[in-house]
Amino acid sequence: MELKLKRPLAFFDLETTGVNVSADRIVEIAILKVMPDGSEQVLTRRVNPEMPIPLASSMFHGIYDEDVKDLSTFKELAAEVAEFIGDSDLAGYNSNKFDVPMLMEEFLRAQAEFTLEGRSFVDVQNIFHQMEQRTLKAAYKFYCGKSLENAHQAEADVRATYEVLKAQLVKYEGIEFEDKHGKVSVPVVNDVDALHTFTNLSKPVDFAGRLVYNDDDQVIINFGKHKGRVVTDVFDVEPSYYAWMQNGDFPLYTKKVLENIWNAHRQVKREARVAQTEVEKDSKKEAKKNFQNAPVKEKPKPITLDMLDGLKNKFGK
Repeated sequence: MELKLKRPLAFFDLETTGVNVSADRIVEIAILKVMPDGSEQVLTRRVNPEMPIPLASSMFHGIYDEDVKDLSTFKELAAEVAEFIGDSDLAGYNSNKFDVPMLMEEFLRAQAEFTLEGRSFVDVQNIFHQMEQRTLKAAYKFYCGKSLENAHQAEADVRATYEVLKAQLVKYEGIEFEDKHGKVSVPVVNDVDALHTFTNLSKPVDFAGRLVYNDDDQVIINFGKHKGRVVTDVFDVEPSYYAWMQNGDFPLYTKKVLENIWNAHRQVKREARVAQTEVEKDSKKEAKKNFQNAPVKEKPKPITLDMLDGLKNKFGK
């Protein structure tokens, strides 16, 4: 099927140093511009982000500091990119939430002439999510081939959920899954522990998703200005953040988990201080012992007249 276009539609995708629109930078941009006559134009550029690319990001998109260190910055490429897009409408996958705002941030930072005014935006992910809904009713129809009667009545819902799980086990038996790190597995198996692992890929700590585990199983903050930082590191540099969360509009369980982390961290620091104090005490004791056991130097003999006469006779003075 050919798209019915009144003007060009530019599909674009960005690879970046991270997902913080205001702080991160583009490392690669690819644009596929589809013309009203069906012809296509492509522009792909790698970009020097003028900042280190975090290893986690490099492992995700395969672009490392060495690959872009000698390339043009976005400011140097901005005019070319803007001209290529021209008056096109914009399209992408999750583009409305990420790619469009990230691109505009770079254009504004480069003080380039580019506007979003008058353009249409097509986010393919939104079509997917809205047309292939992820409700229990939709899942029941998809996996079980039946319509869910009395939806949102508790017993009907739990029975439907039970049937959906059994149908999923049949449908995905032996089906491989590749995670974001490229690891391939067969995750949907008739084993509760395995299903637990697969259905908790984000590894939430508090289930509200405010606190999650990173790849090193450290608890990190998953929102706001400290997103991605280890909780205990934040406590060290900004202890008031704990009080802010405890007094804020967060779920009680999130606060309970945070309190446990806070108390455990304080206990570790107390034990470290005690251990350091003991080390210092032992060091002082050792120094005192070494001083007391040091050999006493023999005091020099006092100079006598006989000694002076001996020197006078020896040197003739």
